[in-house]
Amino acid sequence: MSRTRPLVIGHRGAPGYRPEHSLASYELALDLGVDAVEPDVVFTKDAVAVIRHENEIGSTTDVSRHPEFASRRTTKRVDGESLTGWFVEDFTWDELNTLRCRERLPKLRPRSADFDDRLPILRLRDLLDLVARVGAREGRGIGVVLEVKHATYFGSLGFDVAALLAAELRAAGWDAGNHPLVVESFEQTILQRMRDRGIRAQYIYLLEAEGRPFDLVATRGQAGPSYADQLTDAGLDRLAHEVDGISLDKRIILEGTAKESGVVAAAHRRGLKVYTWTCRPENAFLSAPFRRGRAKAAFGDWEGEWQHIADAGVDGVFVDHADLGVAFFGRSGADR
Repeated sequence: MSRTRPLVIGHRGAPGYRPEHSLASYELALDLGVDAVEPDVVFTKDAVAVIRHENEIGSTTDVSRHPEFASRRTTKRVDGESLTGWFVEDFTWDELNTLRCRERLPKLRPRSADFDDRLPILRLRDLLDLVARVGAREGRGIGVVLEVKHATYFGSLGFDVAALLAAELRAAGWDAGNHPLVVESFEQTILQRMRDRGIRAQYIYLLEAEGRPFDLVATRGQAGPSYADQLTDAGLDRLAHEVDGISLDKRIILEGTAKESGVVAAAHRRGLKVYTWTCRPENAFLSAPFRRGRAKAAFGDWEGEWQHIADAGVDGVFVDHADLGVAFFGRSGADR
């Protein structure tokens, strides 16, 4: 039976080849034909929405090489975890703009590390404008899958995350459904707040293979539902009335129990879309049955793992190597 192919999403651009969330990473992903790109969004001291995987930037920028910022290295608790480093909320945009991106995993991805210290940090607006421009030039609707990071944490610092993002999306012309927009988060609270602001998008709830969402921990403690609780029949019934879809850690599909492995079909029966993350070819990221040899950076049987994900019938996949993702998932199920 023929099946519509999943949406291929450039996870942080094309970080298999360029430092994540850099302009070069996104430009490459778009050149390689992804359907959408996925920025993670955090905020500077002066409330500028910038694209970083985390608010701690010690491992993904050259901040440690800037003596003028040495005193800003500190320890904070973010989403219940103690982290030491440099944090975007302690920098203005003008200060952050003096930094350059670095490869997070240089031993695994030395080709990407060749671009270290050359590429500036991006604002969300920079990426929205880039995607709209490329989509218009190519005559196709390229999407943005905007992940809101640490919304409860930033709220505790006085940032109105929903208001800031809504204003940014409106100013860029991404609020009214003129471009394919997905808003996603590991915290469902911010999704509802964005919807309440009138932003026309699909709202996707990210679910870890273990643990609890921090927005619920902050309000209910350990009595709140875990991610696993939300994948039960009762949990999916509730989510079907509150979000447009879910995005799963691939382990839930590949390594779960028989009941868990049916979560894609169970979600589909309730009208929920299902995405999964992250499809990467290196042994370091593959599930054990698909690793080949001992070298973490070597490519294992990534096609075998990705076939299992495709066979599960997901609606979207996040990929680090945009060319591999487009080539593999860009075929319908009947063509494999």
